Amino acid sequence: MAIDMLKTLRQIAQEVGTAKDLKAALSVIVQRVREVMGTQVCSVYLFDPDEQRYVLMATEGLNKRAVGKVSLARNEGLVGLVGRREEPLNLEDAPAHKDFRYFPETGEEKYYSFLGVPIIHHRRVMGVLVVQQRERRQFDEGEEAFLVTMSAQLSGVIAHAEATGSIRGLGRKAKPVQDAKFLGVPGAPGVAIGTAVVMLPPADLDAVPDREADDVGSELAAFQEALEAARKEVRKIAGRLERTLRPEERALFDVYLMILDDPTISGEIEDIIRTGQWAQGAVRQVVKQHIKRFDAMDDAYLRERATDIRDLGRRVLGHLQQAHKSKVEIPEQAILVSEEITPAMLGEITPDKLVGLVSVKGSGNSHVAILARAMGIPTVMGATELPYSRLDGLTLVVDGYHGEVFSNPSDEVQRQYRAVIEDERELVKGLEALRDQPCETTDGRRMPLWVNTGLLADVHRSLNHGAEGVGLYRSEVPFMVMERFPSEKEQQATYREQLQAFHPQPVTMRTLDVGGDKPLSYFPIKEENPFLGWRGIRVTLDHPDIFLVQVRAMLKAGAGLGNLRILLPMISGLHELEEASHLIHRAWGEVRDEGVDVAMPPIGVMVEVPAAVYQARELARHADFLSIGSNDLTQYLLAVDRNNPRVAELYDYYHPALLQALHKVVQDAHAEGKPVSICGEMAGDPAAAVLLMAMGFDSLSMNANNLPRVKWLLRQVSQQQAQELLTQVQSMDNPQVIRSVVDLYLRNLGLGRVINPASEVTA
Repeated sequence: MAIDMLKTLRQIAQEVGTAKDLKAALSVIVQRVREVMGTQVCSVYLFDPDEQRYVLMATEGLNKRAVGKVSLARNEGLVGLVGRREEPLNLEDAPAHKDFRYFPETGEEKYYSFLGVPIIHHRRVMGVLVVQQRERRQFDEGEEAFLVTMSAQLSGVIAHAEATGSIRGLGRKAKPVQDAKFLGVPGAPGVAIGTAVVMLPPADLDAVPDREADDVGSELAAFQEALEAARKEVRKIAGRLERTLRPEERALFDVYLMILDDPTISGEIEDIIRTGQWAQGAVRQVVKQHIKRFDAMDDAYLRERATDIRDLGRRVLGHLQQAHKSKVEIPEQAILVSEEITPAMLGEITPDKLVGLVSVKGSGNSHVAILARAMGIPTVMGATELPYSRLDGLTLVVDGYHGEVFSNPSDEVQRQYRAVIEDERELVKGLEALRDQPCETTDGRRMPLWVNTGLLADVHRSLNHGAEGVGLYRSEVPFMVMERFPSEKEQQATYREQLQAFHPQPVTMRTLDVGGDKPLSYFPIKEENPFLGWRGIRVTLDHPDIFLVQVRAMLKAGAGLGNLRILLPMISGLHELEEASHLIHRAWGEVRDEGVDVAMPPIGVMVEVPAAVYQARELARHADFLSIGSNDLTQYLLAVDRNNPRVAELYDYYHPALLQALHKVVQDAHAEGKPVSICGEMAGDPAAAVLLMAMGFDSLSMNANNLPRVKWLLRQVSQQQAQELLTQVQSMDNPQVIRSVVDLYLRNLGLGRVINPASEVTA
């Protein structure tokens, strides 16, 4: 059997994506797989965790009356065998197999060939996908590969349905599964329990979920209002362009109005609303049906009408969304959920009602995540498996420490997380008293604690928590909030605010670090692998115009203050440091020529790629200081994308390779008489901070929210205890064991309360 696998999968995925519920999705899969593979039977069995049985949920070829009725225990039949083995089973004479189980009601006794593959999602078997044929033969490798690939596609669909409850009873309304867990990446620390408020992308037909109408009459009225608003909008556009378009081009708007006035389409939408569907869902359903119909036509002109239908459907949907938004009541404990949260969305919910954020897209370093940390809102980013459009109104738990989301949490899960929230509240009260106390160990080792900032909003929080300086000012943030490059004067004003706010304490300003997961909308960088591409110092050295303007702005902003330090990101070799230093000295000369009396600030290098680790001594010899970016260094050293939830478990800054690299950089910098600091999530982990202090770091820089915890813990231990602990873990080769040993050591000292507030949760 020759199958154009990619093309076929793409077609099936598209059909499954437009299915209104799980029943329809499974129906599409069994029909299309049977058709593509040329088999007589295709069936899906889903595992019911409550009953511990595999239930026949969809079939083409077997008796459909058996759907929902035939089931097998985990240790029963060929389906059970596939589930237990978690691998494909390919038989040419299935009835002869010792595990074959015969169900008269299915009518499968006449089918001999059997190929079953497990449907697995996040290491959990969710079901089995089966094809069968009358003739005795083994399915070939291509057919097996296709079915395995199809089951991988199906696993995500089932996981979404399971989380929202539609898996039960094949799409009939049911209570969502309790404690459905979704992985993302930590965006902002903390825990939140609240009600999901889903914000859908504007006028995106694909994102509209099914939802039961509260009032059918109101939904019908809303639809008619949106239809009339769309008509007015089209007439307005036609009138505005009347003089610039030829008559045949103006006729397009007449076509649009005809479609909007077509009683067939509007009648179909109203009929669906009367069944209890809300207006937005009815518009999506009918419009997508018509799009599919036009797309399938042979005539090119008629196929083009699919684009017209889509455009008009989006216009009507947009007006419906506007009307709906004005009526939505935001709950007291609101958790904002969206495919991609934007800063503008944050402004649509009253700050005192917003307790958490969940974004399907985005990373822990995205602008929204930075804003969330500044606002102290627990956030999970990159929750790619989350069926976000179906969660509106459900209770959620957002664990911003581990990057986890629980939908419809059980009483027990809620109890555990409420205890974490209460402990957090009590802990913060106790730590406030430390604000003006120095971070000093019990045997007198002084450890300066600095903060990572990027917004003016960070300043107040940082100073309130006793920050002694800024170890990392993300200068790209002012660039990200604008729609063009900020001018030298605009940059100067922004930098001056930061430098003055922390004066006389040092402020380390990193030069523009864009690319990777920090794009600028007005300076797009399209690359196959952006994290190994054109980013950081590589961009600014290629654009000295951007670099010189920024450095001049920094130098002028620091005039008369003397607390500016300049940090260069993504340095991978001495030549980049030398070239950047030359440009900084050139900018300094230009500023002095303009009459601004400013001293040359210290210039530092960020150590965040492996090449810099092995050149640390040479770099330290030519720089004034080193600063390790622990987030990127962990990512590059372990070859793990830190923003990808699929490999989140592999991203671990307790990895022995990273610990060795950190210690080496400190020793090399000190050998040249230069200070070395560390910024990133690791520095803000109180337990990891003990190891970093033992290694000899001269300062730690972290998120302001983490500073009180780190200070409290370091004030409870001695430098000698920290070095004993470091010596103990340096001989270990497993990051999980290292983490456990560190936690246990500190707990035995009675210091476990600040290590990880959510670490005791067993959900």
